[in-house]
Amino acid sequence: MLHRTLGNSGFEVSVIGFGAWGVGGQWGPVERDAALDAIRAALDAGVNFFDTADAYGDPPGLSEELLGEALRPVRERVVIATKVGNFARRAGHPLSYATPLHVELCCDASLHRLKTDRIDLYQCHIGDLTQPDVFLGAFATLQRKGKIRAFGVSTNNLDVVRAFHRDGKLSAVQLDYSLLNRSAERELLPWCLQNKVGTIIRGPLAMGVLAGKFTRETTFADSVRAGWNEGAAREKFLQRLETVERLRFLQTPEQTMAQAALRFVISHEAVTTAIPGAKSRAQALSNAAAGQSPLSAELLARAREVTA
Repeated sequence: MLHRTLGNSGFEVSVIGFGAWGVGGQWGPVERDAALDAIRAALDAGVNFFDTADAYGDPPGLSEELLGEALRPVRERVVIATKVGNFARRAGHPLSYATPLHVELCCDASLHRLKTDRIDLYQCHIGDLTQPDVFLGAFATLQRKGKIRAFGVSTNNLDVVRAFHRDGKLSAVQLDYSLLNRSAERELLPWCLQNKVGTIIRGPLAMGVLAGKFTRETTFADSVRAGWNEGAAREKFLQRLETVERLRFLQTPEQTMAQAALRFVISHEAVTTAIPGAKSRAQALSNAAAGQSPLSAELLARAREVTA
């Protein structure tokens, strides 16, 4: 497994991390034992970066609880990242986050669920927050108290990133980037590279589309992708399937489509780590295997041509 330094945090993280949204059940049912097995399989395969959020899971917080249970025995070997800002939003009861105390309270709750005394990377989960005083104030307090070690923000909005980095202390940006969404290559990734801000890539498999297993007949029952079954979202899904078919040359006996998509992402010089989800041991092991090397120059060039 390749490793890279995450911005100014000093953390050496695996280029393939573990995105823990899926194990919480919002992407379809996952048995608790299977979820824990997936997390432990990733760890055994060399993954040391695990990302979640207080909002992930059904009920909210379940994803953090699962990570806490699985990683507590190996806490000193892993980097744990979680996010704050969306708790209970999907249930229609979002917090206002009008005061740093809301963020601090959420942090204490996350620490309890994660069964740890500190969060390595604490990220703002609100992607359009251009006035981040409340969060920056809370992060400073939490760092002073030793409850968090570094902070980041989850957004694809460069103005938001600049606002969070106004004092030069932002460690990482979590952003959406994949073969099917390369918009971050224009400004955000170059800015992060220039300013030595780490990057955590969410959606590297485009919510599963780049795994190459869906067909035009596929429908979705999970709460995250149920909207893809009709209307404009359905048309976008079908168009993406056509692009995936043009990328089939990436799939070889030695490399799955998903592994190729992950290697495409980690081939970018500004990328620190990618965090695909996994709901089973097999998925976790397959994802981790992609972290042994970037995509070959030839395949990288052909993939860029198809998705230009």
